[in-house]
Amino acid sequence: MLIDGFASPAWFVLLAAVAAVVVGYLLVQRRRKRHVLRFANLELLDRVAPARPGWPRHVPAALFVVSFVLLTVGLAGPTAEAKIPRNRATVMLTVDVSLSMVSTDIQPSRIKAAQASAKSFVEHMTPGINLGLETFGGAATIDVSPTTDRHPVMAAIDAMKLQPSTATGDAIAAALQAIQSFGNVIPGGPPPAVIVLMSDGKQTVGRDEFEMAQEAARQKIPINTISFGTEDGTIELDGKEVPVPVDDDSLHKLADISGGQFFKADTSEKLQQIYDNLGEQIGYETTERDVSKPFFALGSLVAISAAGAALLISQRLP
Repeated sequence: MLIDGFASPAWFVLLAAVAAVVVGYLLVQRRRKRHVLRFANLELLDRVAPARPGWPRHVPAALFVVSFVLLTVGLAGPTAEAKIPRNRATVMLTVDVSLSMVSTDIQPSRIKAAQASAKSFVEHMTPGINLGLETFGGAATIDVSPTTDRHPVMAAIDAMKLQPSTATGDAIAAALQAIQSFGNVIPGGPPPAVIVLMSDGKQTVGRDEFEMAQEAARQKIPINTISFGTEDGTIELDGKEVPVPVDDDSLHKLADISGGQFFKADTSEKLQQIYDNLGEQIGYETTERDVSKPFFALGSLVAISAAGAALLISQRLP
């Protein structure tokens, strides 16, 4: 058990009393030994004094000291980090489906790898998360509004169709609108939200993406961007090979402006790893939980063992 801290460390002052008891016990044992040595007639001593057990007679006292230490630690309120599933949160998974996604610099292709990783992300997302799906090329489409039902999201990922152009700003605007609309119908106020935006190229049409990132920041909705592809990506268009290098700089800037994180994925394996890490970050929250019960339980058991050992060894409680 890894302890991160204590809620009431002042209770450790009791360890001073435990230490005093230990010192007192040792002094009593030393004094008793001196009194025995002063008795000159050792043969008579053997006849009048009952035989005392050797080192086992110290076992009950040692066990009581250990139990006191364990109980003191329990009173101090030890805490440890624990991951708790989030019950309320909204995630808009926003995927670029522009024509550059047919590039095969990521095997089997950018779009196929993106679909496989997105489906894994959906499958492992915490059940309580409200997850929506948006695709964008020259226009943004909310394929599935935020929901805890994963089946329509999985089906929409399989049905993704490529589009010309890249309207990243429009995609962010649509995601923000979907989050706001969903939050308006949720009892207790809108839940915390985040946008996960995966793209491979620079914006070519639509609203200014950086202005929309500023709007996301104002609404306190971070955009976690995933740059997917390599500098060497190409596609065949009208019989010609056209370069489609990934645009890291724009996606990095989007994340910075909105208060999100930027991730670079130049292989399908790395994309999967990024999605797995995001799933952990989004789906769970880390909190400090009380872990004192095991110390109280163990301390009580050790105290009972000490009492039993005392009765067995000396027929009396220490």
